[in-house]
Amino acid sequence: MKHALLALSALMGLTAVPALSHAQSSPLSFNAAVSSDYRYRGISQTRLKPAFSAGVDYAAANGFYVGAWGSTIKWIKDFGGDADVEIDVYGGYKGQFSKGLGYDVGLLQYIYPSAQTPTWDAGFEDPNTTELYGALTFGPVTGKVSYSLSNLFGNYDFVNGRDTKGSYYLDLSAPFEVGGGFTLTPHIGYQKVKNLDVASYSDYAVTLSKDFSGFLLSASVVGTDADKTFYASPANGKFLGRSGVVLQAKYSF
Repeated sequence: MKHALLALSALMGLTAVPALSHAQSSPLSFNAAVSSDYRYRGISQTRLKPAFSAGVDYAAANGFYVGAWGSTIKWIKDFGGDADVEIDVYGGYKGQFSKGLGYDVGLLQYIYPSAQTPTWDAGFEDPNTTELYGALTFGPVTGKVSYSLSNLFGNYDFVNGRDTKGSYYLDLSAPFEVGGGFTLTPHIGYQKVKNLDVASYSDYAVTLSKDFSGFLLSASVVGTDADKTFYASPANGKFLGRSGVVLQAKYSF
């Protein structure tokens, strides 16, 4: 049986919802960040090592937005591919049904340039992944579902000839002001990988952050109940979904 893999990517390191503000003075914004680990849906993309990321967003006044984001990664090469970076391209629309009840719908493409090699293709499908997402926000609480329109990050059941299209991720989070300019954001999520039950799991995160005029510092406690064998790094055998603390410094301008 060819071993399957699920290394998950992100727009924001811990969540996948593009965090765009339509109230900013310019529709164009940029961001750059350094973090102690690139976690996405609880799983490390950098073998529990630091990562650098940067992005650009365009948010129109009518609610439409497009953007791109990239980060250094290690998991593609660890599994025999040839990609050092992940590039995410997305677009969507944000609006309100009524005061206090907002929505966000869009399409996201995860791209891993030149990832496929003979070694990679011997065990996995194309890692490039397309997801359709939709989110509802009521007060501070946001619930989101992401639905895969392609195989999920190269995962495929080769024995039974079954793909992982139709996999989904459920996400619930809410930011709370706790005084002194600090924000506390709890998060829970569930990743269902279609036709690969061993790859399905739940994750959690609690993030404390503070914005210093566009310079955001954060610390997150992150963990999962993912399968420790399936989500072990082939480079060193470490569990990529283990509980830990992720530190990040991000500048937006």
